[in-house]
Amino acid sequence: MSIMYQSTRSNSEKVTASQAILKGLADDGGLFVPDSIPAFDVPLDRLPALTYQETAYEVMKLFFDDFTEDELKNCIRGAYDDKFDTDEIAPLVKKDGVFYLELFHGKTIAFKDMALSILPHLMTTSAKKNGVTNEIVILTATSGDTGKAALAGFADVPGTSIIVFYPKDGVSPIQEKQMVTQKGANTNVVGIVGNFDDAQTGVKKMFGSRELSARMNEKGYQFSSANSINIGRLVPQIVYYVWSYGQLQKQGEISAGDTINIVVPTGNFGNILAAYYAKNMGIPIEKLYCASNENKVLFDFFETGKYDRRREFILTSSPSMDILISSNLERLIYRIAGDDAGQTEALMKALTDQGEYEITAEMRDGLTCFTGGFATEEETAHMIRQVYEKAGYVIDPHTAVAAHVCYEKAKDQGAPVVIASTASPYKFTRSVMNAVDQEKYESMGDFELVDELNQLSGVKVPPAIEEIRTAPVLHHTVCDKSEMQAAVEKILGL
Repeated sequence: MSIMYQSTRSNSEKVTASQAILKGLADDGGLFVPDSIPAFDVPLDRLPALTYQETAYEVMKLFFDDFTEDELKNCIRGAYDDKFDTDEIAPLVKKDGVFYLELFHGKTIAFKDMALSILPHLMTTSAKKNGVTNEIVILTATSGDTGKAALAGFADVPGTSIIVFYPKDGVSPIQEKQMVTQKGANTNVVGIVGNFDDAQTGVKKMFGSRELSARMNEKGYQFSSANSINIGRLVPQIVYYVWSYGQLQKQGEISAGDTINIVVPTGNFGNILAAYYAKNMGIPIEKLYCASNENKVLFDFFETGKYDRRREFILTSSPSMDILISSNLERLIYRIAGDDAGQTEALMKALTDQGEYEITAEMRDGLTCFTGGFATEEETAHMIRQVYEKAGYVIDPHTAVAAHVCYEKAKDQGAPVVIASTASPYKFTRSVMNAVDQEKYESMGDFELVDELNQLSGVKVPPAIEEIRTAPVLHHTVCDKSEMQAAVEKILGL
């Protein structure tokens, strides 16, 4: 039976996988979800023998079933190649009794590469399948990592252009330098005076504007998204959780059928939702630990059943998680509401209008596999230092948030624990080195710290960092959060 996709806010519109990938967001502002979660059909004891690319095919063929085998395998082959600095693509390493799933071996040294390496291939294949002749304009808000990974993925891809909005003072210096030095005739980067939630809200507003859509269509353009609101971003993220289960078997840590627990540093809720989908496909994941930084809106939600974005927005050392509106949570809400689009729409409207919503007791019963946790800035720095001192292993602040929650809540629960390690420490050198020894490193420049981290960790400086040392700034545009649409119109010449 074919998998179709429908909006979380209406049951009227059903589309194929390729149509959902092209659209990005449903017309009613909802997110596309599969009408059923397919069961994983490879015996678990066969997983250790599969390469990452083979695992990707076995997962994606179930969700993207309107792609032919050749189309899908071509997309996978084009994505998971020597852009990654290891043949494993996502190594699973054991340190101090826990397993770090290293998701940062791609071109931009963050987990977003895992999905954004394949999205341009899925997008251009989908356009051909559906007879699309318009230029596809990728419109994306980033809290730091999605932007660069999407820019790198779509740079000079024929038939596409990309516009990335980021909070001007809300990303790390390395993250910003990676974006503003991006080459490619079709790439555009705009800093906004505001935070990530402002950027994300502005992007969603443009997606929902029929007037803007009509004007773009006249000029031969149409929007799509590279954020994890796009199902073409979310499904490839399921792959590495399935892969990690096979790797644990390969390393002799578990047998097929044994349960594992997973800890994910979480902001927009896409990465942990992918783990939840893997669990629902039949991968034996018992608990999902949702790790937040001091912007702990998700922790409070799992504790109380109430989602309340009306709070101070805190800039932390883990900026990719500095988010108060976790867009992908809507997909989970839809599922625990029994696929009730009306109820989901009402809750999302309450979030927009009143800034909060509360789920029912019945819906809370659907959250029993989730446990929330959070780390303060002090606890995050302490964890970076502790893991380095105990295991000689350097982790970035996002991974450290997850490690803190792991040590606090998951490590001694019996089952092996996999931590999603979402970024290279080289992306956050100042936070990492200050955590190790603030007095020694505080006065150094960003690239001096890169060299110090190289000495400390023994890990080679990634090309992604080397190439921005002297790269010229190519993108200078900054606008107020209220001027985002005007910036897009100027870029596209509308």
